Amino acid sequence: MRQSLSLLGYLALLLVLVAAPFMGAYPIFMMKLFCMALFACAFNLLFGYTGMLSFGHAAFLGGAGYITGHALKVWGVPPEVGLLLGTAFGAFLGLVVGYLAIKRQGIYFTMITLALAQMLYFLWLQAPFTGGEDGLQGVPRGTLLGFIDLRSDLTMYYVCLAIVAAAFLFIMRVVHSPFGHVLHAIKENEPRATSLGYDTNRFKLLVFVLSAALSGLAGALKTLVLGFATLTDVHWTMSGHAVLMTLVGGMGTMAGPLVGALVVVAIENKVGEWGHWMANLTSIDWFRSLGESVTIVTGFIFVICVLLFRRGIVGEVLHFLGRRGKRPGA
Repeated sequence: MRQSLSLLGYLALLLVLVAAPFMGAYPIFMMKLFCMALFACAFNLLFGYTGMLSFGHAAFLGGAGYITGHALKVWGVPPEVGLLLGTAFGAFLGLVVGYLAIKRQGIYFTMITLALAQMLYFLWLQAPFTGGEDGLQGVPRGTLLGFIDLRSDLTMYYVCLAIVAAAFLFIMRVVHSPFGHVLHAIKENEPRATSLGYDTNRFKLLVFVLSAALSGLAGALKTLVLGFATLTDVHWTMSGHAVLMTLVGGMGTMAGPLVGALVVVAIENKVGEWGHWMANLTSIDWFRSLGESVTIVTGFIFVICVLLFRRGIVGEVLHFLGRRGKRPGA
């Protein structure tokens, strides 16, 4: 019953997103939100469902963005090939980093991922094709499958929505598969999962590669949408954004990263990027004057959520509904 209600909720959300451009939503902002939501969902697959805290996911997001941007701009490949190259590059980086990191646990695993990601950051900073601090600019959108012109923001919006929705369905299928059950067992009690005969390192490496590939897809799509790739996407603070979005929304829930991405991205964008339907919210308008100091606000919200909403927004809602359902006569 609960699963059916969840599917109906996701279907209703999809219908709202389909109609959003005609309701005054700004397509560029929405597409950026989709990319960050996919990034958060990819991270949640690793952290929320397997219990592996990585601080290196910015390497997959930004690295795939650079590869896709270079392939589209210099090699002149079509968008679908550029997205596949970015996703494959993210998976390859995930295989290398995961192979080196999964042999350690806890804080040691986290620090290894952070160290390797910072090494890659300086590699992208010095690489000749990335543009250094100026970034990779002027990435063309091109024509998808030979006949879908992505130069139109509205067309690009629906293509982006379709890709992110398909990736979300894939993540949902992974989580509810026997493979996902093993991941949950590893998170709850890895020694017991090992005693049952599961090669936990193999499962952890596979989910790490999957998470990296999906992060790479998010980064590749982000570059295709915005037309540029910058060092911001490979900096360690972007990995912090993934952690923030997951914890604020609700770690270990399907909808949590979506809500977390909405909250974090909304705070960091000016009210004009929301469209006319958000222009009257004075609390958001106040953020316009913050500039770069908006990170102070996101940090403050993170502290509040950790102290008061330890399960995240979606987690607390599900917990409340669960307690209410257990009451006599509910």
